[in-house]
Amino acid sequence: MNNNFATSTAASDVGPNDVRVGRRYRVSRLDTNYDAIVIGSGIGGLTTAACLSKEGKKVLVLEQHYTAGGYTHSYSRNGYEWGVGVHYVGEMNLPESLPRKLFDYVTDGKLAWSSMDENYDRFYLDKREINLRAGKENFRKTFVDAFPEEEDAIDRYIGLLDKATIAMQMYAVSKIVPRFISSALKMILPRWFNKTTYSVLSGLTKNEALIGAITGQWGDCGVPPKKSSFISHSVIANHYINGGFYPVGGASEIARKIIPIIQRSGGDVFTYADVKEIVIEKNRAVGVRMVDGTVIRSTTIISNAGLINTFEKLLPEECVKRSGYAKQRKRVDQSMPHIGLYIGLKGTTEELNLPNTNFWIYQDEHHDDNVARFLANPTGEYPLVYISFPSTKDPSYARRYPGTSTIEIVAPTSYEIFESWKDTAWGKRGEEYDALKEKIAAQLLEELYKKLPQLRGKIDYYEVSTPLSTNWFSRYGRGELYGLDHTPERFNQTWLRPKTQIAGLYLTGQDALGCGVVGAMIGGLLCTLSIQGLKGATLAKRMFADPAVSYDDLPAAAVGKSAI
Repeated sequence: MNNNFATSTAASDVGPNDVRVGRRYRVSRLDTNYDAIVIGSGIGGLTTAACLSKEGKKVLVLEQHYTAGGYTHSYSRNGYEWGVGVHYVGEMNLPESLPRKLFDYVTDGKLAWSSMDENYDRFYLDKREINLRAGKENFRKTFVDAFPEEEDAIDRYIGLLDKATIAMQMYAVSKIVPRFISSALKMILPRWFNKTTYSVLSGLTKNEALIGAITGQWGDCGVPPKKSSFISHSVIANHYINGGFYPVGGASEIARKIIPIIQRSGGDVFTYADVKEIVIEKNRAVGVRMVDGTVIRSTTIISNAGLINTFEKLLPEECVKRSGYAKQRKRVDQSMPHIGLYIGLKGTTEELNLPNTNFWIYQDEHHDDNVARFLANPTGEYPLVYISFPSTKDPSYARRYPGTSTIEIVAPTSYEIFESWKDTAWGKRGEEYDALKEKIAAQLLEELYKKLPQLRGKIDYYEVSTPLSTNWFSRYGRGELYGLDHTPERFNQTWLRPKTQIAGLYLTGQDALGCGVVGAMIGGLLCTLSIQGLKGATLAKRMFADPAVSYDDLPAAAVGKSAI
């Protein structure tokens, strides 16, 4: 077996490969008179750049990594390919949904999607197994069949999900309208909207097993139910209620299809483009200074580096003091760090009998207790092990990598057990660090073998990532996957908007609205609308009100196993 212990869930350290996206930064390649500069090429940054480019703006996207896409990029090694952050996306079978309309808009309908099995998520809660199936009626039936005595509570819960969809739209709009209107919108939100997930659900039922099953996707926001906001829970449940989908060609196809839209208006996406700081003049953002000293100027600076990186690493100290950030920062925190395990196997999906369903493995239904116990002893049993099968989800994988298959495993972890190596360089952290990673890999592989015993002895290659890997490649200081923690306190922050207190500076991505691929994309859309002001009315109408647009080549972007 080949072992390599220094890759990242957020950004892998591979050599040259065919899944790299974007052009390498050179000063000689820079144009002049950029209408906007985006720091970071995650999906939020790419979405904002593409939306502005559709309006004829020349946008420059600067990515410090070797490939564009942020958490949506892919990497290949030893004859295998993995997507580092895209595990599944919802609503891609609904052309009229905002996520699908937005994806089609920023790619001109050229991104193809493949559906997962009807049973897209499977929860293991001790000896209980819950299988979520696509469609609202199937979703309801899953829980009613498992908990027939709780039918009324289940129906009331689904009713809240319906109401939450409308409430979330109001919350999103509150991010971009004038503050006095924003305050009015928040006053009419349901009182349960931003309570903890557990408090809302325990008001419907006292059945802890049912609550544990309903919250089986808590890993999609990284916060267990007693600490997470019901906003996050409801958005995630609604997003996937009609099933899961995966980009045909792998996760890197997302950036690959968006970048031409940016280039069409004279913009570009540069990799190896490390921004040292945002240039401020008279309390206004007017450009960026690169690590090589080059200053690139623009009247609009958009940060996809996250709130904390933007204010604590990219802005001058005096500017940050004037903004009042220090007081605001106390009310938000980073999300939980994570471990990633990437696995390559010889053999096809059919030969290995791999599912097209995500596995969520829990000790039992007491998610918060299990997380607390783990954080007290981070070398113990994981409170959650998520297993995904990307080569099964992508119908093009067998053609691109014949005779092979891949698996990805993600689990929460503690930053503290890796902290003693935080000042060391990637690839040079020593034997003790590698031994720790090997121990983690063995622990996670055993969880895999418990569910799929036929895979024991079949693994050809694996590699492990830690929070330090994520920090090294994606600049998330504690290896967090979801940016800011998705607690009620985070969603109460009225200052947390795409338009910052600093003139000319905007935030996009996860921290602008919410987590995940689509959450970051909608954050990118809201950032665009904040920049455009009244000029964004046409785009807002197209995304939020108009029916789906038919693209000439939309059949190539259809949903289905045959769309390769």
